[in-house]
Amino acid sequence: MTVWDDLVGQEKVSAVLDAAARDADALVTAVRADEPVPEASKMTHAWLFTGPPGAGRNQAARAFAAALQCVSPDRALGGAPGCGFCDGCHTALLGTHADVTTVAAVGSEILVKDMRDTVRKSFTAPATGRWQIILVEDAERLNEKSANAVLKAVEEPAPRTVWLLCAPSVEDVLPTIRSRCRHLNLRTPSVEAVADMLVRRDGIEPEVAASVARATQGHVDRARRLATDPAARERRAAVLKLPLRLDEVGACLRAAQELVDAAAEDAKQLAEEMDGRETEELRTALGAGQGGRMPRGTAGVMKDLEDMQKRRKTRTQRDSLDVALGDLTAFYRDVLALQLGTRVAIANADAGDALDRLARGSTPESTLRRIEAVSACRDALDRNVAPLLAVEAMTMALRAG
Repeated sequence: MTVWDDLVGQEKVSAVLDAAARDADALVTAVRADEPVPEASKMTHAWLFTGPPGAGRNQAARAFAAALQCVSPDRALGGAPGCGFCDGCHTALLGTHADVTTVAAVGSEILVKDMRDTVRKSFTAPATGRWQIILVEDAERLNEKSANAVLKAVEEPAPRTVWLLCAPSVEDVLPTIRSRCRHLNLRTPSVEAVADMLVRRDGIEPEVAASVARATQGHVDRARRLATDPAARERRAAVLKLPLRLDEVGACLRAAQELVDAAAEDAKQLAEEMDGRETEELRTALGAGQGGRMPRGTAGVMKDLEDMQKRRKTRTQRDSLDVALGDLTAFYRDVLALQLGTRVAIANADAGDALDRLARGSTPESTLRRIEAVSACRDALDRNVAPLLAVEAMTMALRAG
């Protein structure tokens, strides 16, 4: 199993990255052996991965990072880097490699203070690996100051440093940054490819795999979560029942509260898993004494961690809400497909009765207005509107049709 096996439906991208990893391996080998550096190379110092949600931007970037750090002895025999089993590949894929630094947005933005140490590290030589790799998972969330810090590092990178930026589209990244990157665009994998991956890699029953792949329309991570997490399936089922409940104002307000509460509970569960571990690790690193007493001068560090965890929890809640809104959009799109009699495959076949009922009881025009209402709610959440207000406005608009 190579590192490219997780890139579902991205054969062209895998081929480009594989060729670049081979050239990068030849370059490092030549430098270490004090041999002439190959002139023609498909490797470059900065890459931009774009594509729709669920296409696997971050997975592609991490697989490439693993291939660049591959230390498999088979390479000397003509094997390609990216074996998936050596220490370099394994730690890079897990996110524990000393020379692979991952930056992800904790809140709505990546702040410049979160990038300073990373930019500083990008100018250092690899400690143990073959390359110093900086992976920015949410490049679209770089604010003006943090983006300028990245630009300076990308303009004049260290010889053995590689930047891997991930964003939904090239328009989400500063023109000055994207002009210095090699661009790779990932496409949404087919439903069949996602279902096949779930069967082969996760042991999911074929019927279940096909159902969740169709429901998520090729979103790999969400399909895997639906297939393996009963709670996620229950939340989705509750969301798909919501359109039939909006028969009066009180029902609209209750449905909005339930959606927000479900998202908050999801964020709380994730926070409980991560916050406790992070806090304990930091306390140990700072030398907490018996009884949990912290050394002097460490209160500020603990406060910074608490602030970061609070921002992450807020973002997680909004991300969970966005998943529910995506399910609603897909539901109304299926309603519209039935109303127009198109041959588009129905994503939510398991909610067939509800789809038929709404399709018969409304017009295509009202369905389009409902889709626009869901889109408006997502835009409001992106502008940091209070979640409950945004969702209440949406449920009222869904009722009006």
